[in-house]
Amino acid sequence: MISISIIGIGRVGGALVLALPPDKYAVEGLYGRTEQLFVAADIERNVGKLDDLRELCSDVVIITTPDQSIGDTAALIAARLRPGTIVLHTSGALSSTVLSTVSDSGCRVGSIHPLISISTPELGPERVKGAYFCIEGDSEAVALAEMIAHDLGGVPFKIDTAKKPLYHAAAVMASGHIVAQFDAATELMTLAGPNPEFARKLLLPLIESTVKNLSINDNARALTGTFARADLATFEKHIEAIRAEASEKIMELYLALGERSLDIALLQGADPTRVEEIRKRIFLAKSGAK
Repeated sequence: MISISIIGIGRVGGALVLALPPDKYAVEGLYGRTEQLFVAADIERNVGKLDDLRELCSDVVIITTPDQSIGDTAALIAARLRPGTIVLHTSGALSSTVLSTVSDSGCRVGSIHPLISISTPELGPERVKGAYFCIEGDSEAVALAEMIAHDLGGVPFKIDTAKKPLYHAAAVMASGHIVAQFDAATELMTLAGPNPEFARKLLLPLIESTVKNLSINDNARALTGTFARADLATFEKHIEAIRAEASEKIMELYLALGERSLDIALLQGADPTRVEEIRKRIFLAKSGAK
C-alpha cells in the first residue's frame, strides 16, 4: 500500500481522491490553505490547514494547487518531509524544477499532468480513464508517476523537463484556443444574421465533424474548405466582408489561421501557384491595402 498526501483540494486534487484505487493507495491526508470539508460523490473527508502541518510522513505528496502557489507550497513543506519522499505536482505549464526546495532537502521530484479538462472532482474518475498523462522529473519520481497514471486507467508519456512549456503551449492551442476561435466564428456568424445562441447551434456540428475528420485522417487530409482548395475568389469575398463588418482582431485571426491552412493545403496537393497568390493577398490584407 502506497500512502499519499494531497495538497490543494480543487478539481484535480478532488478527482485524485476519488479516482486513486483504494486497494493500492491510501490517501492519508488532504491539506489546503484553510480547514474545510471535502465532499464529493459518497466521500466526506476533513481537509487540514497546511500552515498547521508539522510533518508529512506519506510515501508520496502530490501538490495540486494553482501554478502560482506550487513553489511557495514546496518551500513550506520542505522541512516537514522525510528524505526520499516522492513529491509530484500536477501543473501542465511548470516542470519539476519548481520543486527545487524539496529536491534540495533530499526528496525525489516530478510532475504528472492529465491532458484532459476536469471541470469537477466527480467527473475526474471517468475523465482520467484513457487520458494521456505528461510525466517528467527524477527517475524515481517518473517511475512512480507512470504507475499512478496506469492505475488511474491512463496512458503515461515522458518528455524532457526543459520542453514542458512547449508541451503546455500545444495543449492550450488545442483546447483554450479552440474555444477562442469558436467565439470568433460565432461573432462572425451573428454579423451574418443569426442570434448568438442559434449561431452556436449552427457551428457546433461543424466543429464536431472536423474533430471526427481529425480522428480518422492526418491533418492534411482533415483540412477542408476555402484554403484546402486554394480558392482565391472565395477568400477575397471573405476578406471584403470581414473588413466591412467585423473587427480588426477577427481579421488578424482569420489571416493568421489562413496562412497556416495554406501550409497544410500544400501537403495535400493544393496548386502552389494559387496558394502563393492567396499568400500575397494575405500580405496585402495585413498591411491594410485595399
